[in-house]
Amino acid sequence: MELKKLDTNLNINNLNYYKDIINKVSNYDLNLKKNVLIQAIDFSRNRHSKQKRDSGDPYFFHPLAVANILADYKLDWVSIITALLHDTVEDGVATRAEIRKLFGAEIARLVDGVTKLSKIEAPHMKLREAENFRKLLLAMSKDIRVLLVKLADRLHNMRTLKHIESSERRMRISKETLDVYAPLAARIGMQNMREELEDIAFAELNTSIRKSLNKRILFLRNQDDQLVKKIIREIKNKFKKNNKIIQIQGREKSIYSIWKKMQKSSISFENISDIYAFRIICDDVNDCYSAVGIIHNIWPMIPGRFKDYISTPKSNGYSSIHTNVIGPLGRPIEIQIRTKRMHELNEYGVAAHWYYKEKNTTPIKLNKVSLNLFKEFSEIIGNSSGADDLLSHSKMEMYSDQVFCFTPKGEVITMPKSATPIDFAFSVHSKLGETCVGCKINGRAAPLQTILANGDQVEILRSNSQSPQPSWLNYAVTGKARSYINKFIRKNDRNEFIKLGRSILENNFILQNKQFHDKLVDPILKQLDYKSRRSLYFSLGKSDINSEEVLNILLPKKSKNNKIININNKKDRGISIKGLKPGVALHMAECCHPLFGERIVGLMTEGKGITVHTLDCVILERYTDNPELWVDLTWNRKNAENNIGRINVTITNKRGSLNTLTQIIADFGGNITNFLVNKRSNDFFQLSLDIEVNDAKHLNEIITGLRTNLSIYEVNRAKENYN
Repeated sequence: MELKKLDTNLNINNLNYYKDIINKVSNYDLNLKKNVLIQAIDFSRNRHSKQKRDSGDPYFFHPLAVANILADYKLDWVSIITALLHDTVEDGVATRAEIRKLFGAEIARLVDGVTKLSKIEAPHMKLREAENFRKLLLAMSKDIRVLLVKLADRLHNMRTLKHIESSERRMRISKETLDVYAPLAARIGMQNMREELEDIAFAELNTSIRKSLNKRILFLRNQDDQLVKKIIREIKNKFKKNNKIIQIQGREKSIYSIWKKMQKSSISFENISDIYAFRIICDDVNDCYSAVGIIHNIWPMIPGRFKDYISTPKSNGYSSIHTNVIGPLGRPIEIQIRTKRMHELNEYGVAAHWYYKEKNTTPIKLNKVSLNLFKEFSEIIGNSSGADDLLSHSKMEMYSDQVFCFTPKGEVITMPKSATPIDFAFSVHSKLGETCVGCKINGRAAPLQTILANGDQVEILRSNSQSPQPSWLNYAVTGKARSYINKFIRKNDRNEFIKLGRSILENNFILQNKQFHDKLVDPILKQLDYKSRRSLYFSLGKSDINSEEVLNILLPKKSKNNKIININNKKDRGISIKGLKPGVALHMAECCHPLFGERIVGLMTEGKGITVHTLDCVILERYTDNPELWVDLTWNRKNAENNIGRINVTITNKRGSLNTLTQIIADFGGNITNFLVNKRSNDFFQLSLDIEVNDAKHLNEIITGLRTNLSIYEVNRAKENYN
């Protein structure tokens, strides 16, 4: 399977595109109904004949390009026709009834599924994005081909993004692509498409950073422009000596993947160990494992950089062996070893299953990977309180950095990195998660907030009397776990608010020397626009409605001197604390400078209050024997502004370096509030800066942006070392 970009510089009157798409599909789909495909091409071209793209091209070139993208992936002919027709109903140039009558129920259903994703009306951009995403998950859970058409549609739109005049619109489309569509492509194993979507979006969103990284890659390439060929030649020679026949490919990793690695690992460009990647394609699995030994005999392996995704595939079906070695010229390189079939499935994911599908097998069914993915998303949809909540939880599920752990029976459970036993429990079964009281990791008792490592065997201890705890949100990272915990909290909070609301009314009746009973509120429900007593009590408990307003209706003759009990919500304090009395003083620790979004814990100090530390702060080691001083803390998302992060920076002592430093921080939306020169020499300046940021992620983006610039030698979070 070799993917090619469609040449859209076609003459609308040139009929060669008929032959191209028909020949392409005929070569792999023996079930193709050519007359229906020709009819779809004519229908789409005629109905879009009065429309133009932003580029000035006839609009018909867009659905034709989408169809060609899917044909390159060798999708079935039904998907190709859906791609040709996917905009006709949305643009109002055709009706659902017409599509159904002319092309049948299956194609009409798929076109309708794609159409429903396209026009979402909502008052706010974030809500539109969330609602659009919810509909996308629902539609693709019914038929994966809806997602594949939508991804191909987005890919062509990104390829032609430069023709959109509005920079704001280009930025919005690029952000949505990076946040939603590229991760979805990755989640169903379509790495080729994911990389192209990421690269185009990143170029639009971070133009200067991309240029800077590209310059540094070009510099490395110019040092030895024959490096890749040399490595390939050396590997081939070694395999010939061992009587092994292989295919080998070499390439530089994408700029966006390098940028992500810099952000994730907080390292500079020079310390990235796998800018070059090589793929060895073997005949069978046994040859793959033999190849590992041959490679390690050529070059020394980098410790901790070996991963076997053949024995333990990723959740999206990805299978390969990865190893990092110190190659020629002392350059670290990554080598991926897989069979030809694995390679096809890894590159083209779900789409490759059509390519390998046996002839005349109908209907097309979702593969196991897709079913597991959509099962996860369906559970998250059911447990989310709204579209915005769904978007947050689902994004966690889409990103692919993973850890593999085992149940006591040896079943593999795949989770995101930083997952804890709470995530493990919910991944095994929702009931196990809800009743979790403790865990054993590799046979030893461990705290529930322990971060799991690859290969850990996890046993969950449970009790039927247990229920999800709000504090679990401090260390649960999977969308499934967080959605279940939040659902329980919402239900529990609702019951508490209902009890509180009823108690407010009852206490006020007692003050009036009157007896309260529930039937008294029934006559006023309609007047106050409530459907039930519980909904009225709930609003009273939350202070959404003032109790005085209700009592003025229920007790119109009450004395004005009587005091009405009313409870108002407390103002957000930035950090919500469970089980503490009001008025407790809070202080941010100077040793670790905690920021919104980081895992935090409080230390109680007599006469001072609570000091907030990050969970990895070294000073916490002093208090391991004093658990009574520890307080579970969670950030309040409603007040996540004006965080101050401190960084230490070493810059080169040359003209413009300081200006470059401040400009990069400003470009990333940071605001320098304090500035200190710690040390200066002829070559370098060492500085400390306090920067106003939104959260920890925002500060990490600034740090990564600084690391891409040659004027900046080193940059790190400022954290005191008390060891």
